[in-house]
Amino acid sequence: MILRSTSSALLATLALLAALAVPSRARAVDEKDLLPVDQAFALQASASSPGRIELRWQIAPGYYLYKHRITVEGLADGVLSLPKGHPKHDEFFGDVETYRTALVATYAGTPAPGATTLALKVKYQGCADVGVCYPPQMRTLQVSLPAAAASAAPAPADDLLSRRAAPGGLLGGAPATPGTDAMPLPPEQAFRAEAIAMDGNTLLLRFTPAPGYYLYRDKTQLRIVGDGLSLGAPRWPKGTQHRDEHFGDVVVYFDQVEVPVPVQRTHPRAVDGTLTIAFQGCQEGGICYPVMTRTLPVSLPAGEMRVEAAPTAASLAEDQRLANSLAGKQRGWALLSFFVFGLALAFTPCVLPMVPILSGLIAGRGERIGAARAFSLSTIYVLASSIVFTIAGVFAGLLGAAANLQAAMQNVWVLGAFALLFVVLALPMFGLFELQLPAILRTTLGAASDRQRGGSWVGVAAMGALSALIVGPCVAPPLMGAVLYIAQTRDPVFGGAALFLLSLGMGAPLIAFGIAAGRGMPTSGPWMVAVQRVFGFVFLGLAIWMLSRVLSGPATLALCGLLVLGAATWAFGLGRVPRTKLAARFAAAVLGVIGAAQVLGALAGGHDPLQPLAGVMGEKQEALAFRRIKSVADLDRVLADARTAGKPVLLDFYADWCVSCKEMEKYTFTDPDVQAALADYVLVQADVTANDAQDQALMQRFGIIGPPMSLFFKEGAERRGLRLTGFEKSAPFIERVRQAAAP
Repeated sequence: MILRSTSSALLATLALLAALAVPSRARAVDEKDLLPVDQAFALQASASSPGRIELRWQIAPGYYLYKHRITVEGLADGVLSLPKGHPKHDEFFGDVETYRTALVATYAGTPAPGATTLALKVKYQGCADVGVCYPPQMRTLQVSLPAAAASAAPAPADDLLSRRAAPGGLLGGAPATPGTDAMPLPPEQAFRAEAIAMDGNTLLLRFTPAPGYYLYRDKTQLRIVGDGLSLGAPRWPKGTQHRDEHFGDVVVYFDQVEVPVPVQRTHPRAVDGTLTIAFQGCQEGGICYPVMTRTLPVSLPAGEMRVEAAPTAASLAEDQRLANSLAGKQRGWALLSFFVFGLALAFTPCVLPMVPILSGLIAGRGERIGAARAFSLSTIYVLASSIVFTIAGVFAGLLGAAANLQAAMQNVWVLGAFALLFVVLALPMFGLFELQLPAILRTTLGAASDRQRGGSWVGVAAMGALSALIVGPCVAPPLMGAVLYIAQTRDPVFGGAALFLLSLGMGAPLIAFGIAAGRGMPTSGPWMVAVQRVFGFVFLGLAIWMLSRVLSGPATLALCGLLVLGAATWAFGLGRVPRTKLAARFAAAVLGVIGAAQVLGALAGGHDPLQPLAGVMGEKQEALAFRRIKSVADLDRVLADARTAGKPVLLDFYADWCVSCKEMEKYTFTDPDVQAALADYVLVQADVTANDAQDQALMQRFGIIGPPMSLFFKEGAERRGLRLTGFEKSAPFIERVRQAAAP
């Protein structure tokens, strides 16, 4: 039935609205030129089944309806499903979706037993293109309900969420149990999310799962964008303890839930903002939806400048604090702080290997090239490294852990090729190209080596780009903070600027080392040959360091021992020069002892070049006994068992190519005090060296881009504020462990 109303009260309201609430260009519109509202938006309603109502609007040309202003009431569990509208930036409501020409919506729910009619209250609002908006409309429709059918009508065949015949369905859920609709609802219909301003300092979130669906409490994240606005901790009501086939023991909500959220503000005036809600839910006995994101406009009235207690380590992790700083008002200072963080990271084991690479490229030729030339080459090396580092970080933020290009480069073929390149760079420094090799090969290798070592800007830039991906794939809090900011805001420009400044900070000391290498070379004499030999050994050492990520510990230690013995042999040869005889023979003896110890330690199964005889002459320090897991399902089983046993869980992300992981393994996890603090923990380690699909899925679940990362769980839920990114010494790590286990 088409409802028509042309009452004088409506026309009077339209005249008032046109005079007071629209721009000056619209006030010249004569109300006689506007259609009556029920001609502009002709509404019909009919029931295809007792629990499914179809609403149709016929929209006149030059008019449109707002999606967010359409609501329907009539069924206690009713869910309104609206199609995607046309995006529009509206002068009244901001960024919205609208409908033109026609709109078909469905309203589904359970009517009262035996009901033959249903009273629907439909609210909607629309505008004319001439610049006039109608006031909100409310219509009450009496809809005749057909008799209950023996079986439900089939869902559309093109439903993207339809479950196929294969077990698990399209989204990986379990097969449907008796009584479960085999065709899952679209996400917008399965889970409704609303945000209402209760007052100037409180938002009320309302989640409405459809019947047969449930919402996870701990999978919900909130973020608000608005002048001077920030959110406090949500005040969730008591939920239902649920044994979930996907995530183990969790807290869920099967019915509508209202969640008050405190709002802190830096000013008392009214303000408009945008609330972003990320949440996840499942169908009972059916699919588990991927994370859904809803963006809702919110208008807060004037409020008080109340600020809750400052966040503690238990409420905000370091990467979250850094991400928030990029999204705050002092964004310039935040960028500067990322440059300072980069300076601090420049002296970590992740970046230090770049020092001999750059120094060897500049000084390995054995001649002075001058400070200016050294500065230009060093700057090109750092800029190339920074650009590649920034691009990799931006892609990781936009696409998730699957885009971790650095991790993808840590395979045996890439590392082997890079190690071979270092060997090629080292050979001319020992004069080996003077052997009777074929002339073409001699010329090619010599020219390539000279270009890389002597001053080719292209060669130095290529080495800088490779170094960013291969030499230092470390994950630190500033990197995670910038990536987290990009992932949350989808702002690659400002987030990329933070990553670029972070990388420049890491590269600034390299420029100083490069200038020193170019300027500090002797001008002539036998020292030039000695410098070449030293950098030859340095490049061979870097080749071994590259291969250590894919070789076993004893094999790496044996190669280190052979390299040191080779250096001892060369040093012994320098003893033929009278002026250096004593020093050279002494250096040869020391190097010989070290090399022999390393070879002996490798034969005994050792792996530490700095403590090669630890397992031979003394008691070997025991490491933590981690249980290795591979998949999300493995982790869920561990969390469920730990929850039943009442134990906290430490999940450590590890990879063979991760430098900081080796630091944690060597210095922190072997500390007896750390081991005592973790005595009551369930220790789990995810080895993501392969970076395959299962590794990426596990990292994506927690929004991380790679190791090292330590996550703490209590009662099945992560203590997000205590998440550790990167290496940490024993004392602060022990305090973190104790906080994670506290009630």
